Amino acid sequence: MAGERSQATVFPSEDNIFRAFNVTARTAVKAVIVGQDPYHDDGQADGLAFSVRNGLSIPRSLRNIFKELSDDTGAVSPVSGDLTKWGEQGVLMLNSVLTVRAHTPGSHQGRGWERITDEILRSLSMDDHPIAFILWGKYAQQKRGLIDQTKHCVIESVHPSPFSARNGFFGSRPFSKVNTFMYDHGIDPIDWQLAHD
Repeated sequence: MAGERSQATVFPSEDNIFRAFNVTARTAVKAVIVGQDPYHDDGQADGLAFSVRNGLSIPRSLRNIFKELSDDTGAVSPVSGDLTKWGEQGVLMLNSVLTVRAHTPGSHQGRGWERITDEILRSLSMDDHPIAFILWGKYAQQKRGLIDQTKHCVIESVHPSPFSARNGFFGSRPFSKVNTFMYDHGIDPIDWQLAHD
């Protein structure tokens, strides 16, 4: 990937490629939100799937996630797209591909990241403590086979993209389903509320 950075702009920055694992300790994972690859527009990607740095415009998919969050839990719609708070509570926001060339979605697929992130999902699936896996869209749902559903909870719906959200993402209630799973297994639930005015 160093060669790619010498020829083109790559997101996120090198120091944020593995940020998801720095924010969410491996031993603290309660839930996993699986994304595809980072945002590809300037300055958006912050190393957490679906998250953007504070102060940036909230991407449309994330706006739909926040709409469902509000409808599902009553949370006030956040003013920032920074999802760090979720990560600090044990929600691993894992993109399957950890880098992308600027303005070229999917440009780093099939270059080896998937082998690493698939192995992370397999490793998490081997854990004895129950984990909720959130799979939004067909790409994420392809990871279902890596997860032992006799131990863990898999929550699926269409992707929150504006092209598909009205076909089953809205009304899918993923946030309350995760917390119901947590309660049922004696695990502290996630406080999904993010910063708001």
